[in-house]
Amino acid sequence: MAMRPQNLLFILSDEHTRDISACYGHPIVKTPNIDRLAARGTRFTAAYTNCPICVPARASLQTGRFVADNRCWDNAHPYHGQLPSWGHRLREQGHLAVSIGKLHFRSADDFNGFAEEQMPLHVVEGRGDLLGSIRRPKLLDRKNIKSLARELGPGESGYAGYDRRIRNAACEWLRTRAKQQTKPWILFVSFVKPHFPLIAPPDFFRLYDPAKLPMPRLYSEPDRSTHPVIKALRSCMNYDDFFESSDRVKLALANYLGMVSFLDDNIGQVVTALEEAGLADNTRVLYTTDHGDNQGVRGLWGKSVHYEEAAAIPMILAGADVPANRVARTPVSLVDCYQTILESVGAKPHSEDASLPGRSLFEFTGHDDLERVVLGEYHAAASITACYMLRKGRWKYMHYVGYRPQLFDLEDDPGETRDLGESAVHAEVRRMLEMELRKLIDPEAVCEAAFRDQEATIARNGGIDAVKARGDFGHSPVPGEKPEFA
Repeated sequence: MAMRPQNLLFILSDEHTRDISACYGHPIVKTPNIDRLAARGTRFTAAYTNCPICVPARASLQTGRFVADNRCWDNAHPYHGQLPSWGHRLREQGHLAVSIGKLHFRSADDFNGFAEEQMPLHVVEGRGDLLGSIRRPKLLDRKNIKSLARELGPGESGYAGYDRRIRNAACEWLRTRAKQQTKPWILFVSFVKPHFPLIAPPDFFRLYDPAKLPMPRLYSEPDRSTHPVIKALRSCMNYDDFFESSDRVKLALANYLGMVSFLDDNIGQVVTALEEAGLADNTRVLYTTDHGDNQGVRGLWGKSVHYEEAAAIPMILAGADVPANRVARTPVSLVDCYQTILESVGAKPHSEDASLPGRSLFEFTGHDDLERVVLGEYHAAASITACYMLRKGRWKYMHYVGYRPQLFDLEDDPGETRDLGESAVHAEVRRMLEMELRKLIDPEAVCEAAFRDQEATIARNGGIDAVKARGDFGHSPVPGEKPEFA
Protein backbone atom coordinates (compact mmCIF):
# COMPACT_ATOMS: atom_id res chain seq x y z
CA MET A 1 0.00 0.00 0.00
CA ALA A 2 1.33 3.43 -0.96
CA MET A 3 2.12 5.82 1.85
CA ARG A 4 -0.48 8.55 2.20
CA PRO A 5 1.17 12.00 1.99
CA GLN A 6 0.60 13.83 5.25
CA ASN A 7 2.02 16.69 7.27
CA LEU A 8 4.81 15.90 9.72
CA LEU A 9 5.34 17.40 13.15
CA PHE A 10 8.98 16.60 13.94
CA ILE A 11 9.90 17.19 17.59
CA LEU A 12 13.58 17.08 18.55
CA SER A 13 15.06 17.41 22.01
CA ASP A 14 18.67 17.78 23.08
CA GLU A 15 20.56 15.22 25.16
CA HIS A 16 17.64 12.95 26.11
CA THR A 17 18.94 9.52 27.07
CA ARG A 18 16.75 6.81 25.55
CA ASP A 19 16.02 4.95 28.75
CA ILE A 20 14.94 8.03 30.70
CA SER A 21 11.33 7.65 29.56
CA ALA A 22 8.67 5.50 31.17
CA CYS A 23 7.82 3.84 27.85
CA TYR A 24 11.46 2.76 27.56
CA GLY A 25 11.33 1.16 30.99
CA HIS A 26 12.50 3.80 33.47
CA PRO A 27 10.95 3.00 36.85
CA ILE A 28 10.18 6.49 38.15
CA VAL A 29 10.48 9.21 35.49
CA LYS A 30 7.16 10.80 34.56
CA THR A 31 6.79 11.14 30.78
CA PRO A 32 3.05 10.68 30.11
CA ASN A 33 3.05 12.56 26.81
CA ILE A 34 5.99 10.70 25.30
CA ASP A 35 4.38 7.47 26.52
CA ARG A 36 1.07 8.39 24.91
CA LEU A 37 2.86 9.03 21.63
CA ALA A 38 4.54 5.62 21.86
CA ALA A 39 1.23 3.93 22.63
CA ARG A 40 -0.32 5.20 19.43
CA GLY A 41 2.76 4.61 17.30
CA THR A 42 5.97 2.63 16.89
CA ARG A 43 8.82 2.88 19.38
CA PHE A 44 12.33 2.02 18.18
CA THR A 45 14.49 0.34 20.80
CA ALA A 46 17.80 0.30 18.88
CA ALA A 47 17.96 3.90 17.66
CA TYR A 48 21.31 5.72 17.74
CA THR A 49 22.85 9.07 17.16
CA ASN A 50 25.44 9.24 14.37
CA CYS A 51 27.63 11.32 16.68
CA PRO A 52 27.31 11.86 20.44
CA ILE A 53 27.72 15.64 20.32
CA CYS A 54 25.38 18.35 19.07
CA VAL A 55 26.72 19.90 15.86
CA PRO A 56 27.80 16.76 13.98
CA ALA A 57 24.65 14.89 15.04
CA ARG A 58 22.41 17.67 13.77
CA ALA A 59 24.31 17.88 10.49
CA SER A 60 23.75 14.15 9.94
CA LEU A 61 20.09 14.56 10.80
CA GLN A 62 19.75 17.40 8.32
CA THR A 63 21.61 15.85 5.39
CA GLY A 64 21.11 12.11 5.89
CA ARG A 65 24.89 11.65 5.68
CA PHE A 66 27.46 10.25 8.05
CA VAL A 67 29.82 12.62 9.86
CA ALA A 68 32.75 11.80 7.59
CA ASP A 69 30.69 12.69 4.52
CA ASN A 70 29.52 16.01 5.98
CA ARG A 71 32.96 16.82 7.41
CA CYS A 72 31.10 18.43 10.30
CA TRP A 73 33.51 16.91 12.78
CA ASP A 74 32.80 18.77 15.99
CA ASN A 75 31.10 21.82 17.46
CA ALA A 76 33.40 24.13 15.47
CA HIS A 77 32.49 22.62 12.09
CA PRO A 78 28.79 23.41 11.72
CA TYR A 79 26.45 22.70 8.86
CA HIS A 80 25.99 25.77 6.64
CA GLY A 81 23.98 24.51 3.69
CA GLN A 82 27.06 23.09 1.97
CA LEU A 83 25.23 19.85 1.19
CA PRO A 84 21.54 19.49 0.37
CA SER A 85 19.27 18.86 3.33
CA TRP A 86 15.79 17.39 3.44
CA GLY A 87 14.64 20.99 3.75
CA HIS A 88 16.19 21.84 0.39
CA ARG A 89 14.55 18.81 -1.20
CA LEU A 90 11.14 19.72 0.18
CA ARG A 91 11.46 23.31 -0.98
CA GLU A 92 12.29 22.13 -4.51
CA GLN A 93 8.93 20.34 -4.60
CA GLY A 94 6.83 23.06 -3.05
CA HIS A 95 6.56 21.71 0.50
CA LEU A 96 6.91 24.14 3.38
CA ALA A 97 9.56 23.35 6.01
CA VAL A 98 9.62 25.63 9.07
CA SER A 99 11.89 25.33 12.09
CA ILE A 100 11.29 26.69 15.57
CA GLY A 101 14.12 26.50 18.11
CA LYS A 102 17.65 25.12 18.28
CA LEU A 103 19.41 24.22 15.04
CA HIS A 104 23.11 24.61 15.94
CA PHE A 105 24.17 25.34 12.37
CA ARG A 106 26.59 28.11 11.40
CA SER A 107 24.18 30.99 10.93
CA ALA A 108 20.67 32.00 9.99
CA ASP A 109 22.31 33.96 7.15
CA ASP A 110 23.02 30.64 5.40
CA PHE A 111 20.26 28.90 3.48
CA ASN A 112 19.90 25.75 5.56
CA GLY A 113 16.80 24.52 3.76
CA PHE A 114 14.04 26.02 5.91
CA ALA A 115 11.62 28.53 4.51
CA GLU A 116 11.65 30.12 7.95
CA GLU A 117 13.82 29.75 11.07
CA GLN A 118 12.04 31.05 14.15
CA MET A 119 14.22 31.81 17.19
CA PRO A 120 17.15 29.74 15.88
CA LEU A 121 20.03 28.91 18.19
CA HIS A 122 23.21 28.61 16.13
CA VAL A 123 26.85 28.12 17.12
CA VAL A 124 28.59 30.91 19.01
CA GLU A 125 29.83 33.68 16.69
CA GLY A 126 29.40 31.38 13.70
CA ARG A 127 32.56 29.59 14.89
CA GLY A 128 31.41 27.46 17.79
CA ASP A 129 33.64 25.55 20.21
CA LEU A 130 37.08 26.08 18.71
CA LEU A 131 38.83 24.62 21.76
CA GLY A 132 37.24 21.26 21.00
CA SER A 133 39.15 21.13 17.71
CA ILE A 134 42.49 21.08 19.54
CA ARG A 135 43.11 17.33 19.78
CA ARG A 136 46.79 16.96 18.95
CA PRO A 137 49.54 17.11 19.94
CA LYS A 138 47.62 16.94 23.23
CA LEU A 139 44.18 17.65 24.65
CA LEU A 140 43.47 20.81 26.59
CA ASP A 141 41.80 20.86 30.00
CA ARG A 142 38.43 22.58 29.75
CA LYS A 143 38.04 25.47 32.19
CA ASN A 144 34.24 25.54 32.12
CA ILE A 145 33.84 21.87 33.02
CA LYS A 146 33.30 22.73 36.69
CA SER A 147 30.18 24.72 35.82
CA LEU A 148 28.15 21.51 35.44
CA ALA A 149 28.55 20.68 39.13
CA ARG A 150 28.29 24.31 40.21
CA GLU A 151 25.08 25.18 38.32
CA LEU A 152 22.58 22.82 39.94
CA GLY A 153 18.88 23.58 40.40
CA PRO A 154 16.05 23.65 41.12
CA GLY A 155 15.46 26.99 39.50
CA GLU A 156 15.03 28.78 36.23
CA SER A 157 17.52 28.85 33.40
CA GLY A 158 17.76 30.56 30.04
CA TYR A 159 17.18 27.18 28.41
CA ALA A 160 13.89 26.62 30.24
CA GLY A 161 12.60 30.03 29.21
CA TYR A 162 13.75 29.41 25.64
CA ASP A 163 11.91 26.09 25.51
CA ARG A 164 8.70 27.74 26.70
CA ARG A 165 8.99 30.29 23.91
CA ILE A 166 9.61 27.50 21.40
CA ARG A 167 6.56 25.64 22.71
CA ASN A 168 4.34 28.70 22.52
CA ALA A 169 5.49 29.58 19.01
CA ALA A 170 4.90 26.01 17.83
CA CYS A 171 1.39 25.97 19.29
CA GLU A 172 0.65 29.32 17.65
CA TRP A 173 1.93 28.12 14.26
CA LEU A 174 -0.26 25.03 14.43
CA ARG A 175 -3.31 27.09 15.38
CA THR A 176 -2.91 29.84 12.81
CA ARG A 177 -0.66 28.90 9.90
CA ALA A 178 -0.80 25.16 9.40
CA LYS A 179 -4.20 25.17 7.69
CA GLN A 180 -3.06 27.84 5.23
CA GLN A 181 -0.79 25.34 3.46
CA THR A 182 -1.95 23.58 0.31
CA LYS A 183 0.66 20.80 0.34
CA PRO A 184 1.86 18.62 3.22
CA TRP A 185 4.28 20.53 5.42
CA ILE A 186 6.85 19.81 8.10
CA LEU A 187 7.13 21.76 11.33
CA PHE A 188 10.48 21.10 13.02
CA VAL A 189 10.17 21.93 16.73
CA SER A 190 13.58 21.72 18.38
CA PHE A 191 13.75 21.99 22.17
CA VAL A 192 17.03 22.41 24.05
CA LYS A 193 16.21 20.57 27.28
CA PRO A 194 17.29 18.30 28.93
CA HIS A 195 20.70 19.65 27.88
CA PHE A 196 22.67 20.95 30.85
CA PRO A 197 22.89 23.20 32.88
CA LEU A 198 21.27 20.79 35.32
CA ILE A 199 18.64 23.24 36.48
CA ALA A 200 15.05 21.97 36.48
CA PRO A 201 12.03 24.27 36.82
CA PRO A 202 10.85 23.90 40.44
CA ASP A 203 7.46 22.33 39.64
CA PHE A 204 9.20 19.52 37.78
CA PHE A 205 12.13 19.14 40.17
CA ARG A 206 9.62 18.52 42.97
CA LEU A 207 8.52 15.32 41.22
CA TYR A 208 11.78 13.65 42.33
CA ASP A 209 13.42 13.31 45.73
CA PRO A 210 17.21 13.28 45.32
CA ALA A 211 17.64 11.34 48.55
CA LYS A 212 15.67 8.41 47.12
CA LEU A 213 17.68 8.12 43.93
CA PRO A 214 20.42 5.50 43.56
CA MET A 215 23.95 6.50 42.62
CA PRO A 216 24.85 6.07 38.93
CA ARG A 217 25.84 2.63 37.72
CA LEU A 218 29.55 1.77 37.63
CA TYR A 219 30.27 4.99 39.52
CA SER A 220 32.93 3.75 41.92
CA GLU A 221 36.51 4.10 40.72
CA PRO A 222 37.18 0.34 40.32
CA ASP A 223 34.14 -0.01 38.03
CA ARG A 224 35.09 2.77 35.61
CA SER A 225 36.46 2.09 32.16
CA THR A 226 40.19 1.60 31.89
CA HIS A 227 40.23 1.96 28.12
CA PRO A 228 42.91 4.56 27.26
CA VAL A 229 40.64 6.59 24.96
CA ILE A 230 37.89 6.77 27.60
CA LYS A 231 40.40 7.60 30.34
CA ALA A 232 41.83 10.43 28.24
CA LEU A 233 38.37 11.80 27.56
CA ARG A 234 37.39 11.65 31.21
CA SER A 235 40.63 13.37 32.22
CA CYS A 236 39.95 16.23 29.80
CA MET A 237 36.18 16.43 30.41
CA ASN A 238 36.63 15.87 34.15
CA TYR A 239 33.11 16.90 35.19
CA ASP A 240 32.92 14.38 38.01
CA ASP A 241 35.92 15.84 39.79
CA PHE A 242 33.76 18.79 40.80
CA PHE A 243 30.87 16.86 42.36
CA GLU A 244 31.81 17.16 46.02
CA SER A 245 29.56 14.46 47.47
CA SER A 246 27.02 11.78 46.68
CA ASP A 247 24.31 14.29 47.62
CA ARG A 248 25.46 16.59 44.82
CA VAL A 249 25.48 13.70 42.36
CA LYS A 250 21.93 12.74 43.31
CA LEU A 251 20.86 16.37 43.07
CA ALA A 252 22.21 16.41 39.52
CA LEU A 253 20.28 13.26 38.64
CA ALA A 254 17.05 14.63 40.11
CA ASN A 255 17.42 17.78 38.06
CA TYR A 256 17.96 15.74 34.89
CA LEU A 257 14.77 13.77 35.60
CA GLY A 258 12.93 17.03 36.24
CA MET A 259 14.17 18.47 32.94
CA VAL A 260 12.97 15.37 31.08
CA SER A 261 9.53 15.80 32.63
CA PHE A 262 9.61 19.48 31.69
CA LEU A 263 10.42 18.47 28.13
CA ASP A 264 7.59 15.95 28.20
CA ASP A 265 5.14 18.62 29.31
CA ASN A 266 6.19 20.89 26.45
CA ILE A 267 5.81 18.03 23.97
CA GLY A 268 2.35 17.36 25.36
CA GLN A 269 1.28 20.97 24.88
CA VAL A 270 2.47 21.01 21.26
CA VAL A 271 0.71 17.73 20.43
CA THR A 272 -2.45 18.99 22.14
CA ALA A 273 -2.33 22.14 20.00
CA LEU A 274 -2.07 19.91 16.92
CA GLU A 275 -5.13 17.98 18.03
CA GLU A 276 -7.15 21.07 18.95
CA ALA A 277 -6.37 22.56 15.54
CA GLY A 278 -8.04 19.55 13.93
CA LEU A 279 -4.80 18.37 12.35
CA ALA A 280 -4.23 15.08 14.15
CA ASP A 281 -5.82 12.93 11.45
CA ASN A 282 -3.61 14.26 8.66
CA THR A 283 -0.35 14.87 10.55
CA ARG A 284 2.20 12.30 11.65
CA VAL A 285 4.48 12.93 14.63
CA LEU A 286 8.16 11.97 14.88
CA TYR A 287 10.02 12.40 18.17
CA THR A 288 13.72 11.88 18.78
CA THR A 289 16.81 13.62 20.20
CA ASP A 290 20.29 14.45 18.94
CA HIS A 291 22.14 12.24 21.50
CA GLY A 292 21.94 11.10 25.09
CA ASP A 293 23.73 11.93 28.36
CA ASN A 294 26.01 9.78 30.52
CA GLN A 295 24.54 11.03 33.83
CA GLY A 296 27.47 9.90 35.92
CA VAL A 297 27.60 6.32 34.67
CA ARG A 298 31.28 5.23 34.71
CA GLY A 299 32.05 8.66 36.21
CA LEU A 300 31.14 10.31 32.90
CA TRP A 301 28.80 13.26 32.37
CA GLY A 302 27.65 14.93 29.18
CA LYS A 303 28.01 12.87 26.00
CA SER A 304 31.06 12.22 23.73
CA VAL A 305 31.21 8.40 24.05
CA HIS A 306 29.45 5.50 22.34
CA TYR A 307 28.11 3.80 25.47
CA GLU A 308 24.33 3.38 25.44
CA GLU A 309 23.68 6.30 27.82
CA ALA A 310 25.15 8.79 25.33
CA ALA A 311 24.65 7.05 21.98
CA ALA A 312 21.23 5.37 22.24
CA ILE A 313 18.30 7.71 21.62
CA PRO A 314 14.52 7.57 21.86
CA MET A 315 12.78 7.45 18.48
CA ILE A 316 9.00 7.30 18.15
CA LEU A 317 6.88 7.59 15.02
CA ALA A 318 3.10 7.90 15.24
CA GLY A 319 0.19 8.59 12.91
CA ALA A 320 -1.38 7.25 9.74
CA ASP A 321 0.15 4.05 8.32
CA VAL A 322 2.18 3.49 11.51
CA PRO A 323 1.30 0.45 13.68
CA ALA A 324 0.12 1.45 17.14
CA ASN A 325 1.82 0.29 20.32
CA ARG A 326 4.53 -1.52 18.37
CA VAL A 327 8.12 -2.03 19.49
CA ALA A 328 10.59 -2.06 16.57
CA ARG A 329 13.99 -3.66 17.20
CA THR A 330 15.66 -2.77 13.89
CA PRO A 331 18.83 -0.71 14.41
CA VAL A 332 18.16 2.81 13.07
CA SER A 333 19.85 6.21 13.39
CA LEU A 334 19.38 9.90 12.76
CA VAL A 335 20.32 9.61 9.07
CA ASP A 336 17.12 7.60 8.55
CA CYS A 337 15.04 10.68 9.28
CA TYR A 338 15.91 12.11 5.84
CA GLN A 339 14.02 9.46 3.85
CA THR A 340 11.30 9.29 6.50
CA ILE A 341 10.51 12.98 6.15
CA LEU A 342 10.36 12.91 2.36
CA GLU A 343 8.17 9.81 2.32
CA SER A 344 5.81 11.17 4.97
CA VAL A 345 4.96 14.34 3.06
CA GLY A 346 4.91 12.60 -0.32
CA ALA A 347 8.04 14.21 -1.80
CA LYS A 348 9.77 12.30 -4.57
CA PRO A 349 13.31 11.06 -3.87
CA HIS A 350 16.06 13.01 -5.63
CA SER A 351 18.38 11.05 -7.93
CA GLU A 352 21.44 12.50 -6.15
CA ASP A 353 20.27 10.99 -2.87
CA ALA A 354 20.34 7.37 -4.05
CA SER A 355 23.66 6.73 -2.32
CA LEU A 356 22.61 8.09 1.08
CA PRO A 357 22.98 5.49 3.85
CA GLY A 358 19.58 5.98 5.46
CA ARG A 359 16.28 4.24 4.90
CA SER A 360 12.78 5.35 5.76
CA LEU A 361 11.63 4.37 9.24
CA PHE A 362 8.34 3.35 7.65
CA GLU A 363 10.16 0.30 6.26
CA PHE A 364 10.71 -0.96 9.79
CA THR A 365 7.37 -0.24 11.44
CA GLY A 366 5.90 -3.54 10.25
CA HIS A 367 8.87 -5.90 10.52
CA ASP A 368 12.32 -6.08 12.06
CA ASP A 369 15.64 -6.28 10.22
CA LEU A 370 17.94 -7.35 13.03
CA GLU A 371 20.98 -7.69 10.75
CA ARG A 372 20.91 -4.03 9.73
CA VAL A 373 24.04 -2.07 10.63
CA VAL A 374 24.13 1.48 12.00
CA LEU A 375 27.24 3.63 12.35
CA GLY A 376 28.29 6.22 14.89
CA GLU A 377 31.43 8.38 14.83
CA TYR A 378 33.17 10.73 17.23
CA HIS A 379 36.05 13.01 16.21
CA ALA A 380 35.32 15.87 18.58
CA ALA A 381 36.34 17.42 21.90
CA ALA A 382 38.48 15.31 24.26
CA SER A 383 39.03 12.45 21.79
CA ILE A 384 42.65 11.46 21.19
CA THR A 385 41.70 9.44 18.12
CA ALA A 386 38.73 8.60 15.91
CA CYS A 387 36.04 6.64 17.74
CA TYR A 388 33.56 4.52 15.78
CA MET A 389 30.50 2.56 16.88
CA LEU A 390 28.75 -0.23 14.98
CA ARG A 391 25.48 -1.83 16.08
CA LYS A 392 24.49 -5.08 14.41
CA GLY A 393 22.08 -7.54 15.96
CA ARG A 394 23.08 -8.23 19.54
CA TRP A 395 26.56 -6.76 19.09
CA LYS A 396 27.90 -3.31 19.86
CA TYR A 397 31.40 -2.78 18.49
CA MET A 398 33.59 0.25 19.24
CA HIS A 399 36.64 0.79 17.04
CA TYR A 400 39.40 3.22 18.05
CA VAL A 401 42.12 4.01 15.51
CA GLY A 402 45.44 3.01 17.04
CA TYR A 403 43.90 1.48 20.18
CA ARG A 404 42.20 -1.76 21.17
CA PRO A 405 38.50 -2.14 20.32
CA GLN A 406 35.58 -2.69 22.65
CA LEU A 407 32.77 -5.19 22.14
CA PHE A 408 29.55 -5.72 24.08
CA ASP A 409 26.79 -8.29 23.82
CA LEU A 410 23.71 -6.16 24.41
CA GLU A 411 21.39 -9.16 24.74
CA ASP A 412 23.31 -10.71 27.62
CA ASP A 413 24.84 -7.47 28.91
CA PRO A 414 22.60 -4.46 28.17
CA GLY A 415 24.46 -2.38 30.75
CA GLU A 416 27.79 -2.84 28.92
CA THR A 417 29.59 -4.11 31.99
CA ARG A 418 31.64 -6.86 30.30
CA ASP A 419 34.01 -5.63 27.60
CA LEU A 420 34.71 -8.45 25.13
CA GLY A 421 37.17 -6.38 23.13
CA GLU A 422 40.07 -8.65 23.97
CA SER A 423 38.18 -11.92 24.44
CA ALA A 424 39.75 -14.74 22.43
CA VAL A 425 36.35 -16.43 22.21
CA HIS A 426 34.93 -13.39 20.39
CA ALA A 427 37.80 -12.77 17.97
CA GLU A 428 35.74 -13.86 14.96
CA VAL A 429 32.84 -11.59 15.96
CA ARG A 430 35.21 -8.62 16.17
CA ARG A 431 36.74 -9.49 12.80
CA MET A 432 33.29 -9.67 11.20
CA LEU A 433 32.24 -6.34 12.69
CA GLU A 434 35.46 -4.62 11.68
CA MET A 435 34.82 -5.79 8.13
CA GLU A 436 31.31 -4.32 8.32
CA LEU A 437 32.79 -1.04 9.55
CA ARG A 438 35.28 -0.90 6.68
CA LYS A 439 32.47 -1.41 4.16
CA LEU A 440 31.04 1.90 5.38
CA ILE A 441 34.14 3.94 6.10
CA ASP A 442 37.94 3.99 5.99
CA PRO A 443 38.67 4.47 9.71
CA GLU A 444 42.28 5.59 9.37
CA ALA A 445 41.74 7.94 6.43
CA VAL A 446 38.73 9.58 8.07
CA CYS A 447 40.63 9.94 11.33
CA GLU A 448 43.42 11.83 9.58
CA ALA A 449 40.97 13.95 7.55
CA ALA A 450 39.30 15.10 10.77
CA PHE A 451 42.61 16.03 12.36
CA ARG A 452 43.68 17.97 9.25
CA ASP A 453 40.40 19.89 8.97
CA GLN A 454 40.49 20.77 12.66
CA GLU A 455 44.08 21.97 12.49
CA ALA A 456 43.20 24.11 9.47
CA THR A 457 40.30 25.63 11.39
CA ILE A 458 42.57 26.46 14.34
CA ALA A 459 45.05 28.07 11.95
CA ARG A 460 42.31 30.19 10.32
CA ASN A 461 41.36 31.45 13.75
CA GLY A 462 44.85 32.63 14.67
CA GLY A 463 46.42 29.45 15.97
CA ILE A 464 46.28 27.55 19.25
CA ASP A 465 47.28 30.50 21.43
CA ALA A 466 44.56 32.73 19.95
CA VAL A 467 41.94 30.03 20.41
CA LYS A 468 42.99 29.51 24.02
CA ALA A 469 42.87 33.27 24.62
CA ARG A 470 39.30 33.37 23.27
CA GLY A 471 38.31 31.11 26.15
CA ASP A 472 35.92 28.30 26.92
CA PHE A 473 32.14 28.40 27.33
CA GLY A 474 29.98 25.78 29.00
CA HIS A 475 27.07 25.73 26.57
CA SER A 476 25.70 27.78 23.69
CA PRO A 477 23.57 30.72 24.85
CA VAL A 478 19.98 31.17 23.75
CA PRO A 479 19.19 33.87 21.18
CA GLY A 480 19.72 37.31 22.66
CA GLU A 481 22.21 36.17 25.31
CA LYS A 482 26.00 36.28 25.18
CA PRO A 483 28.27 33.30 25.86
CA GLU A 484 30.08 33.22 29.19
CA PHE A 485 33.74 32.64 28.38
CA ALA A 486 36.17 31.40 31.01
